[in-house]
Amino acid sequence: MAYFLGIDGGGTRTTAWLANEGGKVLTRVEAGPSNPLKVGLRAAQREIRSAMREALRRAAAPKAALRRRSSAILDCVCAGIAGSERRAVHGPLFAWMRQHIPARHHLLTSDAAIALAAAVGDSPGIIVIAGTGSIAFARDDRGRLLRAGGWGIPFDDFGSGYDLGRRAVTAALQAFDGRGPRTGLTERICRVLDLPDITEVVPENLDPQQIAALFPQVMEAAQRGDLVACHLCDDAARDLANLAVALLKRAGWVRRSVPVVCTGGVFRSSNRIRRAFARQLRRFAPKVRVDLLDRPPVEGALWLARAYATRRQWKASSRDRASR
Repeated sequence: MAYFLGIDGGGTRTTAWLANEGGKVLTRVEAGPSNPLKVGLRAAQREIRSAMREALRRAAAPKAALRRRSSAILDCVCAGIAGSERRAVHGPLFAWMRQHIPARHHLLTSDAAIALAAAVGDSPGIIVIAGTGSIAFARDDRGRLLRAGGWGIPFDDFGSGYDLGRRAVTAALQAFDGRGPRTGLTERICRVLDLPDITEVVPENLDPQQIAALFPQVMEAAQRGDLVACHLCDDAARDLANLAVALLKRAGWVRRSVPVVCTGGVFRSSNRIRRAFARQLRRFAPKVRVDLLDRPPVEGALWLARAYATRRQWKASSRDRASR
């Protein structure tokens, strides 16, 4: 019996699913955050190993192999880890995986890549992710991965939860000065952060997670008709649509009916942003199909693990036949 492990590691949590060769998920576990850029490489490794061990511990079938300390309990492990596309992270983390995760095959990719696999498998399509940060990935007609955005704070991540929170604070400060229209965001931000007035937000030195945590206030204010909040949501939708448009141009899909799947806390929290995103996108590419991702990205990690192991086995058998 072959076993496959899919891991989805982000800035909030690490999810690991263990499945057998028939595709049946045997265990589902969660651990702490494993984005190396946010928690550090060692902390990320600790959470990935914790999730892997717990997934194996809970599964009945691999226990005997685990007791024997087999060097290959798993046929393949695929880890989609936020930040792993950076060279300084990918090399050390992949080397660590090969040493500490007992599998025949190892695959390390980004959290966006596994979300794309969950959305479209090996078919052409685009995933746009808007959580704390923002990024878009596409698989083109030749199977190549294309990327737009995701370059991090402070230079990018437009349309993300962080960007919405930052712009909300900016709008509140401008309203205080009289440089911008009045907005209910001022009171909301002060209440959430327990500030006597909005100017006290400056010496707080909020970290990116704290700023991103303000984006639900923008959503709620927009739902209540706050014009500034509505404007911020529409701007975010335009910025996120631009990510997809960049990939549609590069893939030559402007006149094609291809799926553009969106996911992440920003999309899931705001009907307004999802609708505005779809409108902006269809102005450029009228035939695109816009959907919300209806399955967890960790399913994409499992799919990639099985597909990768299958390809490796096929290549090995082809070499054996050729050598006869």
